[in-house]
Amino acid sequence: MLALVLSLLLATANAAEDPRLSAALTAYADGNLPLAAQGFRGLAKRHVPVGEYNLAMMHLRGELPKPDVREAKRLLERAARGGFVSAEWALGQFHELGLGGRQDLPASFRWYSRAAEHGDVQAQVAVATSYFMGRGVGHSMEQAAHWYREAAKGGDVGSQYILASMYETGNGVSQDLRLARYWYDIAARNGDDAAPYKVKELDRALGTAS
Repeated sequence: MLALVLSLLLATANAAEDPRLSAALTAYADGNLPLAAQGFRGLAKRHVPVGEYNLAMMHLRGELPKPDVREAKRLLERAARGGFVSAEWALGQFHELGLGGRQDLPASFRWYSRAAEHGDVQAQVAVATSYFMGRGVGHSMEQAAHWYREAAKGGDVGSQYILASMYETGNGVSQDLRLARYWYDIAARNGDDAAPYKVKELDRALGTAS
């Protein structure tokens, strides 16, 4: 299982507004899993999405006396219906990894797409990669470029480099060496190791090298 699937939300802006949520989060951070589970279960009964999400994660992490993958899925779907973007992302991974017993890439793509539309950068990368590879959806370099661009604007360094390479080669977009250089430069500034060499290469190609 990917670590991202199994991470609880231990910090939330709503914690200070809901003492029961704050208490459950504190109990989990202190390693008191029974008390944390009791708190998250109470929140889930009140249809509080962060409670549903965290209780689902405890099921998936095997931190409950009787962990239940199907119950985790039900809780995540309820949280997602409540507009909880982290639950949409988690459901994408749930289906991609086959945590329910079998891999379902089309279902994974649908949940990633919902999270991507709601601004989740990880999901935008996943959607872009799905279109790039034709996994769970038809192959489309144009759509891949669109979602890599969204993720790149959101700060994902890998997407910044990939988008730059797409502009450099005209793959899914009109070839534009200046835009390629722009995105390589951003990737370089954000720590990508290969991007500085691509910036120099394009400077030479564009005749702007100093």
